[in-house]
Amino acid sequence: MTGLDTNVIVRFLMKDDADQAALATKVFAELTSAAPGFVCREVLVELVWVLQKIYRLPRSDIADAIEALLGAREIVVESADKVAVAVDRLRKGGAGFADHMIVLAGQAAGCQATVTFDRKAGVLPGMSLLDAVSDH
Repeated sequence: MTGLDTNVIVRFLMKDDADQAALATKVFAELTSAAPGFVCREVLVELVWVLQKIYRLPRSDIADAIEALLGAREIVVESADKVAVAVDRLRKGGAGFADHMIVLAGQAAGCQATVTFDRKAGVLPGMSLLDAVSDH
């Protein structure tokens, strides 16, 4: 198994640097179901952030990209079941992908609630908004 960092996935998806895109594409082409690539949760959270903030992609395009990773036989996505739920929620708007991943991780760990100051995240089931509110 080969771990895939965010920047490799970004170059593969965006093809905005010809040399790095070629190398990333080669890595992806060599992955197989017997020797897959591994994408951890942190890479996915960072990937969504980069695609939203740097590349200004709409949520639907980002969700499509993550779903493609989830569906690839050659890719193992950490916590794929939670990622699929977070992607579905991302498509619907509101809180961000990271917020959904955080609440899902807390629920899986048995947390009664995850406390936050973030108003958007605070409305999620499993989150609890603290009194002093902000956007982050």
